[in-house]
Amino acid sequence: MKSDSIQATICQERKKDPIEMLHSGQLIKVCAPMVRYSKLAFRTLVRKYCCDLCYTPMIVAADFVRSMKARDSEFTTNQGDCPLIVQFAANDARLLSDAARIVCPYANGIDINCGCPQRIHDNLAKTVDLCRKAEATGVSWITVHGRTTEERHQPVHYDAIKIIKENMSIPIIANGDIRSLKEAENVRQITGTDGVMVARGLLTNPAMFAGYEETPLKCIWDWVDIALELGTPYMCFHQHLMYMMEKITSRQEKRIFNALSSTSAVLDYLTDHYGI
Repeated sequence: MKSDSIQATICQERKKDPIEMLHSGQLIKVCAPMVRYSKLAFRTLVRKYCCDLCYTPMIVAADFVRSMKARDSEFTTNQGDCPLIVQFAANDARLLSDAARIVCPYANGIDINCGCPQRIHDNLAKTVDLCRKAEATGVSWITVHGRTTEERHQPVHYDAIKIIKENMSIPIIANGDIRSLKEAENVRQITGTDGVMVARGLLTNPAMFAGYEETPLKCIWDWVDIALELGTPYMCFHQHLMYMMEKITSRQEKRIFNALSSTSAVLDYLTDHYGI
């Protein structure tokens, strides 16, 4: 586990209570937990483009508690990385509690992965019952991905998310196939939820919450600056750029760019083709 300094605990943004945010009546825009992708550098980028709340990638609580190497690898933060939610996967209450205690000085909340990525049952009453049980245990909010386990690319059941929201008193965040700010606003209108969580949409356009329809060159430049400053490994640095440039490059350009194998080659390509 790495941080710029222990002063990260007094970051001004840390004082932003996510619960208060979700009760504000405003649309709260959330970066989803994404294995390998929603790490510090990417969280820093999306915060520059109107993302209100970020999640870490899913962390296996048992490994995190037992291994210093796992802690250093899986959880990196700094003073500006807030408000932040740390997501754990766990089936042992004691290990989950121990993991939460380790990160609590650096985070605004702990999330438990209860269904990655699909979270609703064919029988919606079972999902509502599960959510009510979770609410009764004291959870602060619930995020619902509107597909069943068997569904992958089928349309998201926003009507199901709406019913869940109507049966709960805690905030609900909607997730699934949101790829623009306009879509985020539409989903909120349809479901009545308190926030929207986005994964793939942010990967391909980290500036979407700021209203951009595709990744602006300024965002690509910001990613290069942030990733290099934070020492992002090349594979991660390059993969994010491949996602960001998906809509602004031709098939031939993709073939060339995706085959690059070093940071210097990527920087040369960006300079030659985009003047970055």
